[in-house]
Amino acid sequence: MDFDYATPFNCLLFDLDDTLYSPAIGIGRACRNNIEEFLASKCGISAEEASSLRAELFQSHGSSLAGLVAQGYDVHPDEYHSYVHGRLPYDLIEPDATLRELLLSVPQRKILFTNSDRRHATRVLQRLGIEDCFQRIICFETMNPHLFEDATRCSKSPVILKPSAAAMEMAVRLAGVAPRRTLFLDDSERNIDAGKALDLRTALVGKRVKTQAVDYLLGSIAELKQMIPEIWKKQDGTTTTRSELELESMRPTTPIGA
Repeated sequence: MDFDYATPFNCLLFDLDDTLYSPAIGIGRACRNNIEEFLASKCGISAEEASSLRAELFQSHGSSLAGLVAQGYDVHPDEYHSYVHGRLPYDLIEPDATLRELLLSVPQRKILFTNSDRRHATRVLQRLGIEDCFQRIICFETMNPHLFEDATRCSKSPVILKPSAAAMEMAVRLAGVAPRRTLFLDDSERNIDAGKALDLRTALVGKRVKTQAVDYLLGSIAELKQMIPEIWKKQDGTTTTRSELELESMRPTTPIGA
């Protein structure tokens, strides 16, 4: 940060799906349908049984893939993601100039923290027009390199995803900032609970009820500046001016790392 900020945050961790874009566009619904089709095919069960299994695996393991691996199914992450995300209607996601301006105005380091695979994350960022707004992406491959080192280990190794403590600890370590100086934004109450357990500052996005683990409640990501103005707070108590933000946004952004 080049300005003399008094903000309580040095880093912002952003979730992706249903956080940086509205769930109303239907990507989440399409993803759930794809998961259930995959489960029905992989497990040899009916569509109704697949729907119940998806909900059960999400509740018990955090994702259907993690649940399948834990139960000993022979499924590789690339196989799963190519079916579940490869068939999504990405054309439903439109460029969001307002979101881009908002993200570029944030003076702190910005990291994307998603359970999705890198290809999906990249496609969504590109569709939104914000692929250059983050300094790093923490995604499925970042958290699970062990699943790609040896195909024979895939069915024997646990899948690491939010809201597991291992995933949250990895994100904090990669951010390189004290948890209390990190703002974590997510649409999942379970993920927010996990972040608060590590002493992260938390913002729940897209919900109406503020739980004990939630420091800030945002109806949508568009409310970020309205609800958390201290992100832009300077030493003199003022917020960054528009001209300062425009100058800052013109400076080169560090390329996204793994």
